[in-house]
Amino acid sequence: MIGQLRSVVIDCPDPRALAAFYAELLGVPLAEGDSADDWVVLGGPPGHQPRLAFQQALNLRPPAWPDPERPQQFHLDVTVDDIEAAEKAALALGARRLPGEGEGFRVYADPAGHPFCLCWD
Repeated sequence: MIGQLRSVVIDCPDPRALAAFYAELLGVPLAEGDSADDWVVLGGPPGHQPRLAFQQALNLRPPAWPDPERPQQFHLDVTVDDIEAAEKAALALGARRLPGEGEGFRVYADPAGHPFCLCWD
């Protein structure tokens, strides 16, 4: 092993707003000492997982799932117990449903346009 994953970093126009969305969606708290206006971190200190960081990118061209001209770039899979309740809660937070679903997952976009999946077994 060369190193350990420190954070997954997501570019977005408004780091605080997108961090608030994911804090609510995932139940991961804001890491107070690691945040600024252009950089917000959810989770514990470095070395404690999970950690999501949000970095300001003012001219972000968000993905346009499933358009290959603007690919998803990355996505998060979020495991849920009740897909109907989870979908309702995610939509209330500002997510939107995207085309595509399969056995055990549905595709959504966060408020900045990044795709993510709600998954169930």
